[in-house]
Amino acid sequence: MSIALKTPEEIREMRTACRLAAEVLDYIAPFVKPGISTAEIDRLCSDYMVNVQHTTSATLNYAPPGYPPYPASVCTSLNHQICHGIPGPKSLKKGDILNIDVTVVTPQGFYGDTSRMFIIGNASILAKRLCQVTYECMWLGIAAVRPGAHLGDIGHIIQRHAEGNSFSVVREFCGHGIGRRFHEEPQVLHYGQRGGGSELRPGMIFTIEPMINAGKAAISELSDGWTIVTKDRSLSAQWEHTVLVTEDGVEVLSLSAGCPPPPKLIDGPLVSATNAAVAALPPAPLS
Repeated sequence: MSIALKTPEEIREMRTACRLAAEVLDYIAPFVKPGISTAEIDRLCSDYMVNVQHTTSATLNYAPPGYPPYPASVCTSLNHQICHGIPGPKSLKKGDILNIDVTVVTPQGFYGDTSRMFIIGNASILAKRLCQVTYECMWLGIAAVRPGAHLGDIGHIIQRHAEGNSFSVVREFCGHGIGRRFHEEPQVLHYGQRGGGSELRPGMIFTIEPMINAGKAAISELSDGWTIVTKDRSLSAQWEHTVLVTEDGVEVLSLSAGCPPPPKLIDGPLVSATNAAVAALPPAPLS
């Protein structure tokens, strides 16, 4: 497995790409409320990417081997949908939970990737708890990133926290390296053994995007060829950030002014540095 180490120039470009992806989520957040359809969410996000940011969507017409072209500019995964949900005419209602996954491509050819959960109205206690624990899982994984650590450290802490809260970790999908290509090495599993997998080195860039189910981990694929759902139809949640391994720790690249802060259980320098970085963010440069 060959994991590319990004150059300083590539890191600068990735900071811009990931910030732009996050700002699509900032833009769409006020529209995510009861009555809007996921198709309208997709249209609004697409218009913002193309006409305001001058970026393009990495998902639109994306067709890896064995898959039909993906027909939308963002993925919208609702309730028991785990990932890759296709936007459509269905309107959101109170109590729904929704993941919106955005990947933009800058004119310079760099990919920025991030996703967030949205709770529509007054959701159930289980739905809120699932979204919160999944958010904590992502940040615990981020906090495990540093030079000399291993990919397995990330998966181990995510799995321990999810299963410790009586939830399950989806095994079939994982985080991934990213840069000038949508998907690069390494694969970042959200379960595993501490000390396993490749050693982390400065210059690595990859996503951490745990998919956590309220019920069992088993999945099914819908007939559209893309949408992945929980086999038992239990709720599922996902959060995603793109991170850089630095000389002394980790930098979260997909931050923006609208990002929620790290959870309280993540303490220490990472929280202080991340909160300071979010507070100081200027608008990302538009091409």
